[in-house]
Amino acid sequence: MIITLSTYDIADRLLRDNNANWSRAGAFALAEYLQNWEEETGQVIEYNSCAIRCDYSEYPSAVEAHNDITRGHDLTEDDEETALERLREVGQVIEFNWGVIVSN
Repeated sequence: MIITLSTYDIADRLLRDNNANWSRAGAFALAEYLQNWEEETGQVIEYNSCAIRCDYSEYPSAVEAHNDITRGHDLTEDDEETALERLREVGQVIEFNWGVIVSN
């Protein structure tokens, strides 16, 4: 049995996950990304909040994501484009108005 979730349904489930810390904007950005991925690949994603939480992390900026992931390769806020480029080399980057989500 398959239940099709809307963008709102997915974002709502992400926000209700007590073990995650998604912002509202981040939850909607990730929900849209996952739906677009399904449409582009033709593959169906089984919703699993634990797997999503483990596969993606939200950060307030690409620089913070880069510095957290690389541990010790500190970029400054002026290096946002450099951080985005480097993050894209190692995984998926979902940009939205108030931050980024990166695949782990």
